Amino acid sequence: MTGMALHAVDLIRKKRDGEELTREEIRFLVEGAAQETIPEEQLSAWLMAVFLRGLTLAELDTLTTAMRFSGEVLDHTGLGRKTVDKHSTGGVGDKTSFLVAPIAAAAGLADPMISGRALGHTGGTLDKLESIPGYRTGLSLSEMRTVLEKCGASIVGQTKNLVPADRKLYSLRDRTATVENPYLICASIMSKKLAAGLDALVIDVKTGSGAFLRDEDQARYLAALMVETGERAGTRTVTVLTDMSQPLGRMAGNWVEIAEAVQLLQGGRPALSEDLREVSLILAGWMIFLGGKAHSAEEGKRIAEEKLTDGTALRIFREMVAAQGGDLKAIDAGMGFHQPHFRREFRASRGGYFVAADCTKVGWAVQRLGAGREKAGEPVEAHAGLEMHVKLGSKVEAGQVLATLFAQEESRFAEPEQLLTEALTIGDAPAAPPPLVREIISAENKDSYLKAGHRP
Repeated sequence: MTGMALHAVDLIRKKRDGEELTREEIRFLVEGAAQETIPEEQLSAWLMAVFLRGLTLAELDTLTTAMRFSGEVLDHTGLGRKTVDKHSTGGVGDKTSFLVAPIAAAAGLADPMISGRALGHTGGTLDKLESIPGYRTGLSLSEMRTVLEKCGASIVGQTKNLVPADRKLYSLRDRTATVENPYLICASIMSKKLAAGLDALVIDVKTGSGAFLRDEDQARYLAALMVETGERAGTRTVTVLTDMSQPLGRMAGNWVEIAEAVQLLQGGRPALSEDLREVSLILAGWMIFLGGKAHSAEEGKRIAEEKLTDGTALRIFREMVAAQGGDLKAIDAGMGFHQPHFRREFRASRGGYFVAADCTKVGWAVQRLGAGREKAGEPVEAHAGLEMHVKLGSKVEAGQVLATLFAQEESRFAEPEQLLTEALTIGDAPAAPPPLVREIISAENKDSYLKAGHRP
């Protein structure tokens, strides 16, 4: 077969029938996606075949590598620091990026964080940062390098030429019901993260009612696949399965999440933000350990807390914001900077205990308030979001305020209020909230998860 021309239809048939594709065949498909030389209908058919048949670990490794090098990649030679990053599979109120990036930089590492926008029920890191007036997320790679050299951390959006194959394939997956597949999710996430030239990567895999993959077996398998893929590429990788049964911290939206993160960076300790602080320190601890600045994740967490409490992380965050054009007056003003036109209190209809939350519906409520988007490219409101006043397990009284909603238009409240009515459950007896960290999957234990894992 060597030297023979490759044809997409033959590779569709081969994967449809459950056969393993060669490196050359996968590279041909990825190149065809990046350069748009293979018709969309054939790429879509191949994606569906992968969705139904799955991939071997060798196929996944080849697919991720080919996607990684389908465009420009970051080169951190001469930076003088090891590069580490954190990725989250998405959640509600998930603002750990604004804490872990400056903490890692404060520990002597560099974090070139390439992030995304809100789509569906999950918030977008870039949308939140752009609620800071002037903050530029669209830096070139050379501009990002300058910020990294100065601050040690830079949070930006994906450039046009970074992993173009993923941009094409993801747009097709979104339109062909082939998104929720562990192999395709892994290749999409890891190709972008590995293209960032990382020495180490910590991945926060969400579990629970607000997670992208609600099935915990699928979440574990995806986590193990990402560890396997990262380690094969020479990037030390760990996945931390964290709880998303309720919003992380107390704020969900755009500016309100920045303000909450800044409060923690300033040394604040609001009780309802303790889960956010704890998860951020755990993730940062792993980043510091994998980056070689600690002998264990536990020591890394202690260093992370030192950098948070002594103000170093706050200084670096402010430096990063200023370096990317952001207005520091907004940072200093906190919650008072963006004042929504309207507020609405959502109250408990009965007394009892807050025992359960459909966190996905809470996320949709935040989106409907104007903080998210239904279609790519739609604008979002900096002022929109909500503040939770209770955590799972809390005792509540009839009429007690469970959440405060923020919006620019009063007409936006009706649907979010209905969603919260359906999402928040008050029961007669208390129920213990789930643990913040469910499991940790690393190079040492990934094989057991891969053997026992979910396959199509």
